[in-house]
Amino acid sequence: MTHPNPCAKALASWHEQQLGHAGETSLADACSGGGRIGVAYSGGADSTALLLAAINLWGERVVALHVNHGLQAAAGAFEQHARTWCETHHIECRVANLQVVVAAGDSLEERARVARYQALAQLANGAGASHTHDAAQACAVVLLAQHAQDQLETMLIALSRGAGLPGLSAMAAQFERHGQRFARPILGVQATAIRQWLVQSGHRFVDDPSNADTSYTRNRIRAQVLPALEQALPGVAQAVARSAEHAAQAQGLLQELAALDALETGLPPGIKALQTLQAASPARCANVLRHWLAHTPGATPSAAQLQQLMQQVQSCTTRGHAIDIKVGQGHVRRDGEKLTYSPPII
Repeated sequence: MTHPNPCAKALASWHEQQLGHAGETSLADACSGGGRIGVAYSGGADSTALLLAAINLWGERVVALHVNHGLQAAAGAFEQHARTWCETHHIECRVANLQVVVAAGDSLEERARVARYQALAQLANGAGASHTHDAAQACAVVLLAQHAQDQLETMLIALSRGAGLPGLSAMAAQFERHGQRFARPILGVQATAIRQWLVQSGHRFVDDPSNADTSYTRNRIRAQVLPALEQALPGVAQAVARSAEHAAQAQGLLQELAALDALETGLPPGIKALQTLQAASPARCANVLRHWLAHTPGATPSAAQLQQLMQQVQSCTTRGHAIDIKVGQGHVRRDGEKLTYSPPII
C-alpha cells in the first residue's frame, strides 16, 4: 500500500493557515481565490513531491518555475527533464537560464543563491513565460521545497558560527525578496519520507551530482553529520525545526521591542537616550543598536564591534568625546548628540 505524499499534509496545513487570514493579506486572498501559485522546481526529489502536492491542491493554478544556473554539465538535462515532466502533467513551466558571474573572493554558492531568488521572482511575475506579461498570470507566492533536514543543516551552520537568534531562526517559513513573496511549507517534513514516497509511487526525479561533493559545507554535514545525529537522536531534524520556529518568534518579539525603544532613542539614535536605556537594560540598548544598523546595508556588527560601540556610548559624557568605530563594512561616528553610520568609500 502506497502512503500519501508526505508534503500534502504540510501544504494543506499551510494553506489552511493562509485561509484563516482571508481578507487580511493579499497572499491569503490569493490562496482563497484564483491567483497563480508558483513552485520552485529543480526536478529533484523534494521539489517534485512539493509540486505534486500543489497540483493536487490547486490544479491548473500551479506554475513550475525552473532556474538553470548553467554551473554543471547536467544542467541542460535537468531543464529538459523539468520541461518534459510538466508537459506530461499538463502544468505550465517557466524557465530562466542564468550566467552566474563570480568576482575574486566571492562565494559561488552565495552568488548562485542570490541569482536564483532574483530569477524566481522574475519568473513568478511572468518573465520568461510563453505568454506576454499579464498581472493575472503573476504568482501570489512561490513555494520552496526546503525540508526538515535542510533546516537542521542551516541550524548547525549557524551554531558553528556562534549565531544569535536571527541565525538560530534558520530559514524563515515566509519572507519577501525582490518584491515577491516566498514560503517554505514543508520545513517539518523528513527528506527520507519524501524520497521513499516518490520511489514507491513511481514518480521520476533527478539527482544532482553536485550534492555528493563534500568540499561544500552543507554536503559534508548531510553526508557525515546528519546520519550520526539521526541515529543518536531519532527525530532530531523535526525537533530542531520546531526550535527554529521558537527562535524566530523570540526574534520577532525583540524586533517589536526595538521598534518601541527606537521611538524614544530616535533613528539614528540619540546618545543621551541610549545612555538612559543602557543604564536600565544593556541588552535593550544592544537590541535597539542592532535594529538601527540592520536597516543599513553592510552595517551588521560583530559581537565585539557592538560591545565596543556600547562602551563608547557609555563613556560619552563630554561634548568633545569623539566616537569613530568600525562596524560592519563602514564606521559609526558621533555627529553632535546622535550617532551616524558612514558606509565605506569605494
